Amino acid sequence: MSLFFALATYVQINDPDAGLWMAGYGVPALLCAVIGLKPHVTETLPWRRVADLHVMISTAVVAMLGWRLYKERITDIFQQEEGREFSGLMLTLVWLLLCRHSGRAPVGMLRVSTAVAITVFPFVSWLYYYINKELRSNWPSHCKTAI
Repeated sequence: MSLFFALATYVQINDPDAGLWMAGYGVPALLCAVIGLKPHVTETLPWRRVADLHVMISTAVVAMLGWRLYKERITDIFQQEEGREFSGLMLTLVWLLLCRHSGRAPVGMLRVSTAVAITVFPFVSWLYYYINKELRSNWPSHCKTAI
């Protein structure tokens, strides 16, 4: 997931509020990279504090974006900027919560299955939207030119 979050950070270059979203994806990318290098880092206080802070801020932003999507009755969320932002941030949120105590004890089958599903979904979705250009026809120009 570190690779996906790093890629998501990179494609934010064209976004009008790039700094905000680069931090939103960059922090989880770094946290995941550290887990890849040292799996038991999730039990250290600095890693947990940074992850908890990111989860707390992300939860607030996800709640605001979710409320806006609900209030405007948007159902096709990948066609709206707020929907894509909501989905990406929710992905970082769930992944960090899943990683929270991964270094403490053996990881069970449910956790591994969830991790595999969460890892595969964004890559498959991205590929699907990349191949089907008509799905991206209504997207703003900064979303079409990143990759």
